[in-house]
Amino acid sequence: MKKYLIIGLGNIGAEYVNTRHNIGFKILDALASASNITFEPNRYADTAKLKIKGRPVLLVKPSTYMNLSGKAVNYYIQSENIAPENILVITDDLALPFGSLRMRTKGSDGGHNGLKHIIEILNSSKFTRIRFGVGSEFSKGNQVDYVLGNWSSEEEAQLKERIDTSLEMIKSFIGAGASQTMTLYNGK
Repeated sequence: MKKYLIIGLGNIGAEYVNTRHNIGFKILDALASASNITFEPNRYADTAKLKIKGRPVLLVKPSTYMNLSGKAVNYYIQSENIAPENILVITDDLALPFGSLRMRTKGSDGGHNGLKHIIEILNSSKFTRIRFGVGSEFSKGNQVDYVLGNWSSEEEAQLKERIDTSLEMIKSFIGAGASQTMTLYNGK
């Protein structure tokens, strides 16, 4: 049976919980909550297991900090014997307007340190990712403060609906595959 690995990128620690950079964690937390499961501390990550459409899925929130995310991803790919096409990484993206969701099956790191490390460690950029737009409402030189900043009240008001759509995309990826999911959701 096909197994799936869903990785949400973020940073551990209370100070990062509601930051834009932690949208990957936030989406996996919403999925776990909707599935009545909880994350357990594990090697390099907090993990949770569930079934989606009858298929085993491992949710992974790396505890390595963003810039070393590849270490956790590689460990779980190896230990769980997951095929590259069954890996999904969820990350924030400054290049997309707030709330935009894009699925891609390969691509560059787009300046994202978590993706950069995953690509380096796996020696491949051929893995599916959901890019969650966080916008780029910051002045020159303030990018780090922006991604590590909390959501604005306007963003917070729209977040639940965008997270719900992200969960639909995850389920579609597992049930129908990346290609069909991209057709259904990209640009919506």
